[in-house]
Amino acid sequence: MKKIIEVKVNGDTHEVFIEPAWSLARVLREQLGLTGTKISCETGDCGACTVLIDGKAVKSCLFPAMKARGKEIMTIEGISSNKRGELHPLQEAFIRHFAVQCGYCTPGMIMAAKALLDENPKPTEEEIKEYLSGNLCRCTGYTKIVEAVLAATNKWDRSK
Repeated sequence: MKKIIEVKVNGDTHEVFIEPAWSLARVLREQLGLTGTKISCETGDCGACTVLIDGKAVKSCLFPAMKARGKEIMTIEGISSNKRGELHPLQEAFIRHFAVQCGYCTPGMIMAAKALLDENPKPTEEEIKEYLSGNLCRCTGYTKIVEAVLAATNKWDRSK
């Protein structure tokens, strides 16, 4: 039986009508139209669905939507804190360092990297590799992704 819940996503509060068993990823994509959050494995192995919940990287395909009530959720669509459409420093770094190929994993990679940099603004290369180890990319050798995250640390501002 469907239920109405209130969720706060990218700073905006929404009422959504959902089945209790639905994942947060499904609600984000199907109910809110936030298709930047990708669904791939649906087992938590690939990280394509990574979003931030209360500032922590979470695989939204495994997170029950019912548990999202009262949480601050941020998706790739909400990563830029300005209304002028400017890119977030991580997005800029991914473009500048050619860390995007097919792009399917990119939103999850960027969200995981944001969680890392919010927690540790100056990680080492090894810390970046370890933190992003739960996000799979089938197109790159990860070198460009790690370079992009390292480059973003030079412009890191926790408020973004």
